[in-house]
Amino acid sequence: MLSPLSVYLQKKAIFRPVRLAADYRFQFPEPFEEHYFATPDGQRLNGLFFPASGISGRGVVLYFHGNRDNLQRWGAMHRDFKGLGYDFFAPDYRGYGKSTGEPEEKALYADALLIYKWLRKKYAPEEIVLYGRSLGSGMACYLAAQVPVKMLILETPFDNIRGVLTSHLRKNDLPFEPAFEFPNHSFLEKTTAPVLIVHGTRDRVVPYTSAARLKLCLKPGDEFVTIEGGSHNNLPSFEKYRERLQHWLGMEGAS
Repeated sequence: MLSPLSVYLQKKAIFRPVRLAADYRFQFPEPFEEHYFATPDGQRLNGLFFPASGISGRGVVLYFHGNRDNLQRWGAMHRDFKGLGYDFFAPDYRGYGKSTGEPEEKALYADALLIYKWLRKKYAPEEIVLYGRSLGSGMACYLAAQVPVKMLILETPFDNIRGVLTSHLRKNDLPFEPAFEFPNHSFLEKTTAPVLIVHGTRDRVVPYTSAARLKLCLKPGDEFVTIEGGSHNNLPSFEKYRERLQHWLGMEGAS
């Protein structure tokens, strides 16, 4: 049985939020909207919406960010998508930024579903793209296994928490029991939407071997893109990443 200390330490290792004051004003040069969501258990989630620029009407990218910081950092990711005609929405997890509460695995899944249902008031399933980066791949994969969407895109994902740890330690026997699962491999096996995965060979946060095990979960038509020399935080700087993202989200990838 997991000790409270083990759970506490693992939680601190996985979740690295930076909180923001309730009256904090986000600063972006592009127009955006701020939204709040009340959860059934009394928490308040914060999210940012950026409308597409130029051409529009493709749909929306629901972006689940990495394990550090808050939306002041991650909101800038909208620039990779809005030029392709997609609106962009990113929520902050519990305990991150202006969202209240503490991050817990099951609660994060429930929050992701809450956000999806809110987007469904404006967008059809075939207009919703799920994008999960690193930790965010857990919420994106969960949703893709539960609800209909246009596609699922994963940047620097992992197979599951145990897989990340065994890849780092380079052995299957762990000195402790993981307190979190985030079983992306299991979720992907239940996903019917098209899947694009992008990972770098020099990722020191999520080892390439952890992500590569997800290849076994992919369907015909899905794609696993290896970025040679890519690390955890620089994949968008590679032409191969940008080309595949544009292919999947552009006219060629539209469906």
